[in-house]
Amino acid sequence: MRLITHPVLCNYYLTYRCNAACSFCDIWEKPSPYATEESVARNLRDLRRLGVRIIDFTGGEPLLHQKLPAFLDMAQRMGFLTTVTTNTLLYPKRAKELAGKIDMLHFSLDAATAEKHNRLRGNVPCFEFFEESIRVARKLGEHPDILFTVTEENWMDIEAVYRRFAEPYRLILILNPIFAYNGLGAATLPAEVLRELSRWARRKYIYLNEAFLRLREAGGNSIYDPVCRAASAAVVISPMDELLLPCYHAHEQGYRFPIQGRLYELYHSPTIAHLRRLEGRFAFCEGCVINCYMEPSFAVEVSKYFWSSLPSTIKYLREKWGLWRLMGLWIRLTYRRTFRLPGLSAYRLEALPSVK
Repeated sequence: MRLITHPVLCNYYLTYRCNAACSFCDIWEKPSPYATEESVARNLRDLRRLGVRIIDFTGGEPLLHQKLPAFLDMAQRMGFLTTVTTNTLLYPKRAKELAGKIDMLHFSLDAATAEKHNRLRGNVPCFEFFEESIRVARKLGEHPDILFTVTEENWMDIEAVYRRFAEPYRLILILNPIFAYNGLGAATLPAEVLRELSRWARRKYIYLNEAFLRLREAGGNSIYDPVCRAASAAVVISPMDELLLPCYHAHEQGYRFPIQGRLYELYHSPTIAHLRRLEGRFAFCEGCVINCYMEPSFAVEVSKYFWSSLPSTIKYLREKWGLWRLMGLWIRLTYRRTFRLPGLSAYRLEALPSVK
């Protein structure tokens, strides 16, 4: 049973450029422009009309875009929840101009030692910048999450990262199982790693969507009974101002459409509506376990994965914001009203119409 029929998330790629070269990612190899301020402003207005609630400004490395603070400010004024993930190389330099503008800030860390983490990131000194970024963020009153991409090579580092960074600073450690695309990564993990992740999922200051593990145990998305709702639960926009379908990771085999200031009309066009109906059924969707599209898929439709993901999602929200801040967040996303609430960003005193 479908719970939400409109898209809830926008993955907005501001650039494909990156200042790291991670072994499980190929986006840094792509030439790329930067999204323009004009196109972002137009698209944010249309995303509100479509019912989107969360804007993930991503890349590449989103902090490479000089206009990122302006985009975040614009999105928050429109009532969106904002999220940014960074490798932290630029965060100490840009932290002050970003402070208070990111509702869910994620710092990437994939190992407990500088040697191992930096090697996974293309021999770039990310670990040292991660440590500095934690200090800077805490000084500014920010409360970042730690995003740990779990691989067969680094899963044994989870304990040390948890003890050194998550537990003492009360930061949530997000365990993100690796996935496969374009010949990179892995579609599954060894059984012993999946068992270890299940053990971690219930620990304090840990977020792991347990539905990710159940999906991997089942062999991933099936094109005959698809779990994926990427094309209808999420909107993906490229730095070239294109709508990507069915998702970023498959658009090279799929489709891209120039937006040209008409995102709302394009999204509701017969062609896009037809492609949305085929979500999860393309040949290249077989066996897919890509987390960033499965998570919204689990949230918009009642299924065994919905029930499997619900406890971990509630646990994350409770530990991240607590009851009172969650109530304020619900008011903000449901009624599009502005307010000031400790722990969340401040908003201008203006009423925004709800999106039907």
